[in-house]
Amino acid sequence: MKKKLLMRCLLGAPVGVTISLIITIVISYFFRDGAYHAVVPELAAACGSEINALTLQTVCSLLYGAAWAGASLIWEAESWSLLKMTVVHLVVCSAATFPVAYFMRWMHHSVTGFLLYFGVFLLIYAVIWLSMYGSLKKKLREINEKLGG
Repeated sequence: MKKKLLMRCLLGAPVGVTISLIITIVISYFFRDGAYHAVVPELAAACGSEINALTLQTVCSLLYGAAWAGASLIWEAESWSLLKMTVVHLVVCSAATFPVAYFMRWMHHSVTGFLLYFGVFLLIYAVIWLSMYGSLKKKLREINEKLGG
């Protein structure tokens, strides 16, 4: 189990960096000023330079990707109910998401900023969870139909 967790984390780390890079490229295109916006200006100011901020963001993205990939093992706990798996996965992923989002200045440092970020996070989590649940339910129905008839 520990080896499986380590392997998932090692595979998830570069995925986290890749996703982070893609997000910064997409955001840079939205600014339409021809510049690459690697980090939020507040993070660059807090770190003393853009390269320091980018280094910190890259390390956080590695850890973030590793945490989410490691958390995917939760879905393999066959003795757990779907509700327990969902709650534990949500808590683990939230525990990985919010410190990173806070330190990377992806959310405003206020109660309102936290609540807004948490609301968007929960909405995205729910949409993904519901789409995955619906997809798996449909596949199970198709398998049962093939077995039954």
